[in-house]
Amino acid sequence: MIELRDVTFVHQNGVKALDGVSLKIDAGETVAIVGENGAGKTTLVKHVTGLLKPASGTVLVDGEDTTLTSTAKLSRKVGVAFQNPDHQLFSESVEEEMAFGLRNFGFPPDLVEQRVTWGLELFGLGEYRKSSPLVLSGGEKKRLTLACILAWDPQVLILDEPTVGQDAIQKEKLAGTIRMLSASGKTVIVVSHDIEFLWPIQPRVVVMKAGRILGDGPASQIMRVKEMLDSARVAQPQLVDFYGRLASKPEAPFVDPLEARRWIEGVKPS
Repeated sequence: MIELRDVTFVHQNGVKALDGVSLKIDAGETVAIVGENGAGKTTLVKHVTGLLKPASGTVLVDGEDTTLTSTAKLSRKVGVAFQNPDHQLFSESVEEEMAFGLRNFGFPPDLVEQRVTWGLELFGLGEYRKSSPLVLSGGEKKRLTLACILAWDPQVLILDEPTVGQDAIQKEKLAGTIRMLSASGKTVIVVSHDIEFLWPIQPRVVVMKAGRILGDGPASQIMRVKEMLDSARVAQPQLVDFYGRLASKPEAPFVDPLEARRWIEGVKPS
């Protein structure tokens, strides 16, 4: 579905943001991209959307070379919610913001109305339907950008730091949405520093440092390689750290606190 072949990208200031990156993401995968600021995470996903073009190498989305495909065409397949929602919101009202993309992609009026209502209710924004996006909090703006993207049902969803400004309840709802998308066959790419949010989802994890990929594999494996994580300045999940300190332990780290509690109490998970 998505493939980067030996991709290099250099910013105008001469900084090499991607350095020979090769990565393949199959349809339906949930992938987390982690690493410190400046590791190349956002630059990588901007290549997937076609907003950036490689200095060398090839980026393919559903078999199409992004250098030969318009960003508008790619956006129908790839929806992205960037870290700063203010860069994406421009309409006079929340409902108009929701409807813009749907109309632009040719959805009929009745379906536009249905999807606008669905998205606003899903993300708890129904009360702001007639309000300007400018009155929303940072977390609400991020939920609005995500609602706008989900409304047109792209095959690939990219979330750049989606938990910034979200409380614990909204984070849990977001995790549930990601699981729902994964179960429905969507490809989800999450760029995040929030390791505690990512760990229970158990995605495939790509660790980046200085424009290169240091590690790539299931969270249950990658998050146990502390030396690599330390090199990339990525925190190890607390449950993984706790698991490593146990004298007697199960075969794999605990996915959530309830699982850890059951183990401690001597009750194996069902």
